Amino acid sequence: MRLLVTGGAGFIGSHFVRTVLEGGYPGHEDTRVTVFDKLTYAGNRANLPAAHPKLEFVRGDVCDGRLLREVLPGHDAVLHFAAESHVDRSVDSAREFVRTNVGGTQELLEACLATGVDRVVHISTDEVYGSITEGSWTEDRPLLPNSPYAASKASSDLIARAYWRTHGLDVSITRCSNNYGPYQHPEKVIPLFTTQLLEGKQVPLYGDGRNVREWLHVDDHCRALTLVLDKGRAGEIYNVGGGNEQTNRHLTERLLELCGADRSMVREVADRKGHDLRYALDERKIREELGYAPRVPFEKGLAETVAWYRDNPGWWTPVKYRRDELARQGAEGSTS
Repeated sequence: MRLLVTGGAGFIGSHFVRTVLEGGYPGHEDTRVTVFDKLTYAGNRANLPAAHPKLEFVRGDVCDGRLLREVLPGHDAVLHFAAESHVDRSVDSAREFVRTNVGGTQELLEACLATGVDRVVHISTDEVYGSITEGSWTEDRPLLPNSPYAASKASSDLIARAYWRTHGLDVSITRCSNNYGPYQHPEKVIPLFTTQLLEGKQVPLYGDGRNVREWLHVDDHCRALTLVLDKGRAGEIYNVGGGNEQTNRHLTERLLELCGADRSMVREVADRKGHDLRYALDERKIREELGYAPRVPFEKGLAETVAWYRDNPGWWTPVKYRRDELARQGAEGSTS
């Protein structure tokens, strides 16, 4: 099999690619991968092997339909990770989220139609459902996104479904809970808090910290995606959860313990606009149909993740401050 992986230099996409190249998914020992990535601040070529006989890298924007049509022929399937994904940035400015997540998905699906690449797995998020006070979402729950990021992902889900229903593309959609693990960009809460604490800096806790998230190790998520790629049905949606709910305050306390810090390192800040209180996924469908179950216990996975960041400052330090440097260079360029 030959796979095109959009956004394959990002956190989740690169984990999938590395595992495929290492022969970590049964039935994919000989799978060849083309990574298609724009290498924005969140994409990092260093997340992938510098060279590998089964890997090709193409630097490109998922909104570039012409380039997609050049690259896609000869591939058997696409895993579509490419997306703008940080809620806080979408609150500040939604333009790039709509462009990439909605327009980019449409360009990709149109290019798949034009080149005869029929199989697509579209990776989405539980945030498209909105917020839930009790119970958990099944795949047929209505979409009620509350942030511009979530709205852009909900829109991309609907476009993906439309290309299945209208054009007959073999498209499956996945919606996952919050991911964590090594190589995650330090704008996200676990690596942000971990690296801040390792640097001896305070961490910003939104509001009263009662917001609840379900946590999923990236390795479990990527195993689920492989199952959907191989056995998922066209036009179907699969929730992928971790089965572990944590309040943001409890998560913060665990990170303090793991980093050897005390509560004086927590700085309570004003809550984010439109901050969803709780997410929870009902994942019976993917368990019963495809045999999925998470394997990484949260406490073990969290401790190993913190240890990875402690041991790899050479990876996260330049990544953490790269966006600030790019912004500074842009400001200087605008006045030159």
